[in-house]
Amino acid sequence: MDNTAINAFIITFFAGAATSIGAGISFFARRNDFKVFALGLSFSAGVMLFVSFMDIMPLSIEHMQNGNHAFEGLGVRLGYIAAIAMFFIGMVAAALIDYFVPEHPHNEMAPARSEKHADLQSSPRGASSKAQHTAMLTAIALAVHNFPEGLSVFVSSLEDTGAGIAVGFAILLHNIPEGVSVALPIYNAGGSKSRAFWTATMSGMAEPLGAACAYLLLMPFLTPVTIGALLSLTAGIMVYISLDELLPMAREYGEAHHGIIGAALGMAVMAISSVFFM
Repeated sequence: MDNTAINAFIITFFAGAATSIGAGISFFARRNDFKVFALGLSFSAGVMLFVSFMDIMPLSIEHMQNGNHAFEGLGVRLGYIAAIAMFFIGMVAAALIDYFVPEHPHNEMAPARSEKHADLQSSPRGASSKAQHTAMLTAIALAVHNFPEGLSVFVSSLEDTGAGIAVGFAILLHNIPEGVSVALPIYNAGGSKSRAFWTATMSGMAEPLGAACAYLLLMPFLTPVTIGALLSLTAGIMVYISLDELLPMAREYGEAHHGIIGAALGMAVMAISSVFFM
C-alpha cells in the first residue's frame, strides 16, 4: 500500500471516529430526565430525516441520473424513478424487519406515561427494551449511511490529499451530532456509558470500513448507479425508523411539543454542519 492510500485511510478513520465526540457530549445529560430523553429521541429523528432528504436523496438522484459522466448514469427520468423506487424499497425492507422481528407488537395498547417512566427506571439496566431496540436501529441505519461516506472520503483523498482532508473534516463535523443521536437515547434511558459510547463509535467506524472495502474489494464493481441505489435504500430505512420508532417514542415519553422541538434542533444542527460541504 502506498503512502497516498495510507493517508486516505487515516483521514477516513478520523472522520468516522468523530461519532465518539458526539457520544461524549451526550454524557452531560442527566439520567431519568424524560424531557431530555424525549428530546434525544426526536433529535435523532431530526438528524436522520434531514440527512435523508437533504443530503442522501439529492446525491443518490445525481448518481443514478448522471454518474461521473453522462453515459454512466440512467438518464434524468429513469435515474429519478430508480432513486425514488429504491427509497421506498428501503422503507418496505425496514417495515418487514420491524414486522417479523418486533421488539414489542404495534397492536398492543400503549401503557400510560407514568407506566412508561416506571419501565425506564425499573428494568435491570434502567432502560426499556423498546428504547434500546430503537437506539440500535438508529445506530445500524447511520452505520449504513456512513459506509458510502467512507467511500467518498477515501476516493477523494486518493485523487487529491488536500481535497480529501477538506471532505474528511466536513464529514467529521457532520458526524458529531450523529454520535449524539445514537448515544443519548441509550445513555439517558439507563444504558451504560460504555455501551452508549461504543455503539456510537462503531456506527462511525463504518466509514473506514467503507474505505477498506473500496480499496480491497469494490473498486472494480462500484459504479455511480450502484452507489446511488445504496444511498436511496439507506434513506428509506432511516426515514422509516424516524417516523415509526423515534418520533412516536419521543411523544410518548415527553411533553406535547418535545418531538417537534428536538427534531427541529437535530435538523438545524445538521444544516449548520452541512454548510462545510459547500
